[in-house]
Amino acid sequence: MKKKRVVILGSTGSIGTSALKVARDIPERMQPVALAAHSNVESLAAQAREFGVRDVCIYEASKAAELQRLLPSGCRVYTGEEGLCRLATLAEADMVLVSIIGTAGLRPTLAAIEVGKDLAIASKEILVMAGEVVMQRAAEKGINVLPVDSEHNAIFQCLQGNRGGAEQVKRLILTASGGPFRTLPADQLEGVTLVRALQHPTWKMGRKITIDSATLFNKGLEMIEARWLFGIPMERVDVIVHPQSIVHSLVEYRDGSILAQLSSSDMCFPIQYAVTWPDRIPNSLPQLDLARLASLHFEAPRVQDFPALSLARQAGITGGTMPAMFNAANEVAVQAFVEGRLSFPGIWRTVETVLSHAAPRDYRGQLDIILEDDAWAREEALRVLG
Repeated sequence: MKKKRVVILGSTGSIGTSALKVARDIPERMQPVALAAHSNVESLAAQAREFGVRDVCIYEASKAAELQRLLPSGCRVYTGEEGLCRLATLAEADMVLVSIIGTAGLRPTLAAIEVGKDLAIASKEILVMAGEVVMQRAAEKGINVLPVDSEHNAIFQCLQGNRGGAEQVKRLILTASGGPFRTLPADQLEGVTLVRALQHPTWKMGRKITIDSATLFNKGLEMIEARWLFGIPMERVDVIVHPQSIVHSLVEYRDGSILAQLSSSDMCFPIQYAVTWPDRIPNSLPQLDLARLASLHFEAPRVQDFPALSLARQAGITGGTMPAMFNAANEVAVQAFVEGRLSFPGIWRTVETVLSHAAPRDYRGQLDIILEDDAWAREEALRVLG
């Protein structure tokens, strides 16, 4: 079994640190060969020293000198988007794991595809903004795009062995924990505070994704991702609330059979499968005890009270640059909520208003058009916010 040499873009975030945990657990199958972070020089330097990595990138160029001082001699330090692209195209790498928040991971992802690197994708924005071009170019180059999000990784696993293609699939069913306000009455959502929004009942994640989980925007973005990852129309991508976060997603086939993937709530499971696919190997992760679990609970999402799912579905059906604008408006609205300038329901109201003003375009593989409409949506969201 071949050891996979992996570039990790976003190594100091929650996905990146989980990926390094996997590397420690299965060193015979995974070797980090390059690491990148946004601005956390101390953690990045410590990771590079531990794994003997010689190529690192710090996105904030002003921190490059500080990082260089913390690294052993001979290490190469890159910066910015150009630095991410350099790491993504390293000759010795087999795979690039992209776990960068925002649009910064888009060009490095395409650069990796162009030189034939397999991809492990954890960054939602990449496929939400440019899923069509990413998947098309990956198919042309014959490379694998392996999902790292637990929900998409679960669907990927449930589709293994399906030889009939997309026409055999009736629905993709993404599971959602429901977030901390799953049972909160709608008339109390106006009073939700930042502290409460950050109290996720199941997962430990970064601030932005935790708030997105509370609003269900995270699940809306995942619906759009699934549409491109698996070639299934948005109309056949659904969401079910599963508070226990044990069933990570399901696939319903046209004969009525439903396959599900279950495991403990630990991101190391999908990361390991993405790295070792198509093999499965033992690890030290917590194993699931079904007898102790005893029962599983599911319920329909409260679409009227949390309209992010409806907004995402419409953005995905409209297509073109609309998903990019959906994502951009949400990012601005979430930041306004974090800063105390917007109420919790104001997040989806802002996004809905921006999309009602939007004029989406068919970008036809032109990234500049995507980025232009992304910038428009951000400016429009700020205008709406006053």
